[in-house]
Amino acid sequence: MRTKHAGGSVVFAAAGLGLAFLVALGADPLAAQEPDAEGFVSLFNGRDLTGWAPINVAADTFFARDGMIVTNGVPTGLMRTQRMYENFILELEWRHMREAGNSGVFTWSDGLPAVGGPFPRGIEVQILDPGYAKNSGANEWFTTHGDIFPVRGATMTTAGRVSKTGARSFPIEDRTKPSPEWNHYRLVADRGDLRLSVNGREVTVGKDCVPRRGYLCLEAEGSECQFRNLRIKELPTSNTPPEQTANPYEGFVPLFNGKDFGGWKMNDAVSAAWSVRGSNFVTKGGVKGRGLDLWTEKSYRDLVLCVDWRLAKKPELKALPTFTDDGLYARDAGGQVIRKEIPHAGDSGIFLRGDGRYQVNIWSQPMGSGDINEMHKDEKLPAELRRAMLPKVKADAPFGKWNRFFITLRGDRVTVVLNDQTVIEDCQLPGIAAEGPLALQYHGDELEFTNLYIREL
Repeated sequence: MRTKHAGGSVVFAAAGLGLAFLVALGADPLAAQEPDAEGFVSLFNGRDLTGWAPINVAADTFFARDGMIVTNGVPTGLMRTQRMYENFILELEWRHMREAGNSGVFTWSDGLPAVGGPFPRGIEVQILDPGYAKNSGANEWFTTHGDIFPVRGATMTTAGRVSKTGARSFPIEDRTKPSPEWNHYRLVADRGDLRLSVNGREVTVGKDCVPRRGYLCLEAEGSECQFRNLRIKELPTSNTPPEQTANPYEGFVPLFNGKDFGGWKMNDAVSAAWSVRGSNFVTKGGVKGRGLDLWTEKSYRDLVLCVDWRLAKKPELKALPTFTDDGLYARDAGGQVIRKEIPHAGDSGIFLRGDGRYQVNIWSQPMGSGDINEMHKDEKLPAELRRAMLPKVKADAPFGKWNRFFITLRGDRVTVVLNDQTVIEDCQLPGIAAEGPLALQYHGDELEFTNLYIREL
């Protein structure tokens, strides 16, 4: 059940799209504190969320209340520290407000979620109410007393008591108190090793973690969880190299709040084609009509755009147009477009600066996604320019798998990176406007979009 907060609750402020959170990107104001006698500084000022930034949650998912940080659990996602940490001792108290509540503390995390999911690469220290053990799998692949495990591409050597899957370090003793009692965590993170003490005794160890420098995060996952007395003591650096350091993804803010179409233009026609499912925008196949693309309310100039997408329907053979090496339709002697049967799982794209001609394409063609579709089919443009609008390499994941675009637009030049491969590089877009909204194209097919972020340049 969704909880509305008023009165003494202080949430993230939002502006513009209603989703671009007003989080300072400069120095961490919490870092200016004087350490206490034990060398600790507070990670929470008791009044607001200064020093914290949302990764993929709504403005009211985390808030300050009665000297605590509280999450209502909706949507599933994370709030991170404003700065990264390497070696440290972290202490906090937590409690769930319902039986079987779920949350966690992430250490050494990236600044954006991993491709296709709500969680970033990092190491999770599980925060579960003991009532969750009623679920199947308890004490087989998880416990409710302080598991440590790598998430979304992070790595860790398990130690001590280990899950049957081999993926998690289990606590050697059950010490977690049930809701609504408070629990105390002390986490010692040093040179890639994590040691968790629950209510005064060390119970869980993870070793050789990568990354071993990154953000600290609090997790929202379905219900209210409260945190208090968060404090940290930094330990001497071990000069973690870049390859073992989390990716900060500095300056990105979400274009999707994880729960509705706030910040996007919506009407009855568009709502027939688009819906929100969990942390995804989802299109329904076969909706007829024009003007069904999903546009941002805000206009943008230069930017870096992150979008995860996948073609959701089962591929089927379909006769689709073929293309010449310089981007035009391939035609036979009679001038007819040559078609070829290929596996087809859908079609969509990203419209730039308010104009569908400047489309970064998503489709099933052998050339791969990322081409500037409408432009490279324009016979009036020079062949050299049209060729620059075709993907250098097919970088698409297999049908049904998630893909990630990073689209960089500066002036009239665009670069497209798909799944860490540059497919379009510094390509000119003749005639593109200086500013305009963004859109996710509706082309009649079933697609899913998630992890939409923007960094304005």
